[in-house]
Amino acid sequence: MESLKLTFRTNPTPEDIEHVRNIVVSTGFFYDFEVPVAVELVADGVAEGAKSGYYFIFVEVEGKTVAYSCYGHIAGTDAGFDLYWIATHNDMRGSGIGKILLEETHKKAKEMGARYIIAETSSLEKYLPTRLFYEKNGYTKDAFIADYYQPGDGKVIYVKRL
Repeated sequence: MESLKLTFRTNPTPEDIEHVRNIVVSTGFFYDFEVPVAVELVADGVAEGAKSGYYFIFVEVEGKTVAYSCYGHIAGTDAGFDLYWIATHNDMRGSGIGKILLEETHKKAKEMGARYIIAETSSLEKYLPTRLFYEKNGYTKDAFIADYYQPGDGKVIYVKRL
């Protein structure tokens, strides 16, 4: 990991629409219908900037976008934030980039006034590494909704106090 030189940027570009599509698809973790949602949020960020309510951090290695996070303020809360997306290209998984990106996301959200950030994921067995990732990074499992996504696939809600 130390040999990788990471570059962070926060302003989405039109090229990031395809970068995000490639990253999300490469993971193999998301349903086909979820991919356009990730792409749409980036497109909104490109078109509207901060007015979209979506904030991004992109990670580049040698000029290639390899990971990103999308987060924002939860309407109706004074300082709650959602972590809408965090994904690292499958070719870079296990390199530590996700942890560094998550820490940077926490830092930026806190600078924006966040007291806590919520992350949601699936209860399916294939998402165990995702759940462990959140737990290893200081998130606590605060809620579970059975059969949320479909029968047998519940939603696990994690909270990180900042």
